Amino acid sequence: MADLVEQLLSQLNDDKHPCTVDLNKCGPDITRDFTTAAQSLLDNVDCVDASRMDVFIQLAYQKLTSLPQSRSLCWRRLYTDACIFKALVAVTDPTRVGESTALETIATLDHAIIIAGAAGEGRLALILSLVREVQSIFLSTPSPDVTSPDFCADVPPRLPNCPTSCGDILCISPPPSFTAFQNCWAQTPFILRNYISDWPAMTERPWASVNYLRSIAGPGRIVPVEVGEDYRSDDWTQELINWDTFLSSLDPSRPRPKKREVLYLAQHNLMAQFPALRDDIVVPDYVYSCLAPPRSFPGYTPPGNEEQFVINAWLGPKGTISPAHTDPFFNCYAQVVGRKTVWLAPPDVSKHMYPYSAPASDTADKTHNPAANTTNPLMSNTSRVDVFPSSDGAERRSKEEFPAFWENVPKKASCAILEAGDLLVFPPGWWHAMRSEETSFSVSMWF
Repeated sequence: MADLVEQLLSQLNDDKHPCTVDLNKCGPDITRDFTTAAQSLLDNVDCVDASRMDVFIQLAYQKLTSLPQSRSLCWRRLYTDACIFKALVAVTDPTRVGESTALETIATLDHAIIIAGAAGEGRLALILSLVREVQSIFLSTPSPDVTSPDFCADVPPRLPNCPTSCGDILCISPPPSFTAFQNCWAQTPFILRNYISDWPAMTERPWASVNYLRSIAGPGRIVPVEVGEDYRSDDWTQELINWDTFLSSLDPSRPRPKKREVLYLAQHNLMAQFPALRDDIVVPDYVYSCLAPPRSFPGYTPPGNEEQFVINAWLGPKGTISPAHTDPFFNCYAQVVGRKTVWLAPPDVSKHMYPYSAPASDTADKTHNPAANTTNPLMSNTSRVDVFPSSDGAERRSKEEFPAFWENVPKKASCAILEAGDLLVFPPGWWHAMRSEETSFSVSMWF
C-alpha cells in the first residue's frame, strides 16, 4: 500500500500528469495543501491519521454539488484522490486493521465512485482493485453462488390496471434486423418478448438470486437508494446504504415496510461498481445504430460521454414507481427480473402533461429527480399527473386537477406488462412511467 501512496504522490508532484493538470484547476493553494497533506501521511505512517483527508473530501463535495457538471471535474478529481489516500493510509499497517476499519475503507472507496464518478485516468480500476484487496485480506469473501432465484414469487401475470391509456404497446416478432430498425422501427416504441432470455443474468448467473448478487459485490459495499415509493412525495429522500442490507429489504417474504421506508436503487450505474454484472448482459446491436433525430424530437443528440452510451440499473420492490417523464435519448430497456408495468405517450401530448417547472439554473438540486436525466438535465421533464392512480378516488381527484390530461392523453397513450426477458425500445422525447408489480431488476441503455 505504501508503494501505491508513493506512486500517487509522484503523480501529484508532476505538473504535466493528466490527473494533476485536472486537479490544479481547483487552485494552486488547494493543490499545494493537498499534496502536503498526502506527503505527511506517508512520512508519518506510524502515527497516521487517515481522517486528515476529510477536510479535502468535505470541501470537494461542497464544490461539486454546487457547480454544473461541466465545471466540477477538478473537484471530482480532488474528492476521488482524497478518498483513495484516506483508504490507503487506513490499511497501510495490517496489524492495526480490524473488520470495522476494513468496512469503513471500502465505504470510502465506494463514495469516490458514487459521489465523484471515480474521476481521473485509471482511478476507477484502481479503486476496484483496492476494494478487492481489502476484502480478500481483511474480510471473509463468499464464493459466487448461483442458487435458485430468491426474489420473485410464482404468481400469474395480470393485465395492467391503467385507466390513463387506451392502447397496447406494439410487440414485434421476430426482432427487426439492424437495418430495419434504423430505417423503419426506430421512430416508434415496441417490445421484443423474451429477447434477453439468453443473457447470463437470466441463466447461469441469475440476477434473481440474492446470493449471487451478494457474492459478486463482496462484503462492505454501499449503494445509493431512494427512500420512498415516488420521488415526487414530500417525504422522499436518498441515502447510501449497505448493499447486503438493501438486498435483504427486497425479500418478498418480509413484511411490507412503511411507504417512506421503501428502498429503490434507481438510475445508478451499478456496473461501474460491480463490473461482474457487465459480463452478465449483452448490449443489443440497436444501441450502435447512430440514428438521426426522430421527426417527433428534432433536438435529439446522443449522450455526451465518450461512448455516447449510458447504462443504468433499476432495482426495487413491488410498488416502486418512476412517474411519467421524458428523456432526450433513445432507450433499450431490459427487464431482467420480475414484472413491470410501463406506460408510454408520444411527445405531442406534452402540452397536456402538467410538467413541473424547470430548475432555475444548472446549479439547482440535480439529485432530487432520479428519473429526470442528469446527463442533460435541461431537457428532462416530469409530470405532476399520476398515470397509475392508486384508487377510484385518486382518479377522480386527478380528473378534477388535470382535466386537459384526461381529455387528450389517454387516447394516445399505451400500456403493457414487461415480463422478465423482455426488451422495450422507444425513441427520445416519449413520456414514460414504470411501476414494479413485484421485485424488479431492470437495465436502461440510453443511446
